[in-house]
Amino acid sequence: MPSLDVPSHDVLAQPEHSEFCEGISGFIPAVDKNSDVPPYSQIRRAVIAARAAGNLQPGDRLPPMRMLAQQLGLAVNTVAKAYKELEAAGAIETHGRAGSFITAMDSTSQKKHELTSRYIASMRKLGLEDAEILEVCTHELGLDH
Repeated sequence: MPSLDVPSHDVLAQPEHSEFCEGISGFIPAVDKNSDVPPYSQIRRAVIAARAAGNLQPGDRLPPMRMLAQQLGLAVNTVAKAYKELEAAGAIETHGRAGSFITAMDSTSQKKHELTSRYIASMRKLGLEDAEILEVCTHELGLDH
């Protein structure tokens, strides 16, 4: 019986293969494994910031979860959690095996992200940690009953 030479389509075995990388943005978020901020949250924040800054455009395809996890040295579930939260927030859309794509932001949504990003940056410049910023916001919104 003749042997069938079928090429491997394992993304982890061949992440550089053009069939899998074509159309994928080169966006790779920086993740500080020594940070108090969980890696999934760092990924989520980086995508939202890049999207708000225009570095990621609507329709840009994010790296597949397994590929990104391998490149960052993280568990696939960590990247999956970030993508799930991004999808719930409307920042990305996932289309099964086709991948995850950046969504368009309407002007209100974009302004909301810009203002929030500026506020958080200002609070961090004052030396507040993320938990303290959240505490201030919770108090100001009257949710600390």
